[in-house]
Amino acid sequence: MISVELALRLRAAGLGWSPASGDRFVIPGREMDAEVFVVSELTIDVHQAPTGPLIRFNGTTEWALDSVPQEAVVWLPREGQLREALGPRFRRLEPIGDGFAVAIEGRDGTEERHVDLDAERAYARALLSVLGE
Repeated sequence: MISVELALRLRAAGLGWSPASGDRFVIPGREMDAEVFVVSELTIDVHQAPTGPLIRFNGTTEWALDSVPQEAVVWLPREGQLREALGPRFRRLEPIGDGFAVAIEGRDGTEERHVDLDAERAYARALLSVLGE
């Protein structure tokens, strides 16, 4: 899983998010920074309010929360979502030593490799390059 810091960098670089079932997120700054939530049609869903999307908590699982504005949460995209966001610039994921490298087509047409211990984090680093950070 990518770190909150990496997710915040992706958001700042312009990665958009339309919450969907199965998406992971955290709510920073509310003494729940370490809690990872998952959008689920049964317990957490997305409601379109006049003020914008709300992440709603239903049932007894998260009884202390009714809803939170989407901009107050940080999306933690999964490996497949990061790969999809790379689009046609993605070339391959390869294991290297104790980690992974994501190869993408750079802006000048040459190959770039982005390395991390975790495949999702390697994808996130490659996406930051694509988004221009």
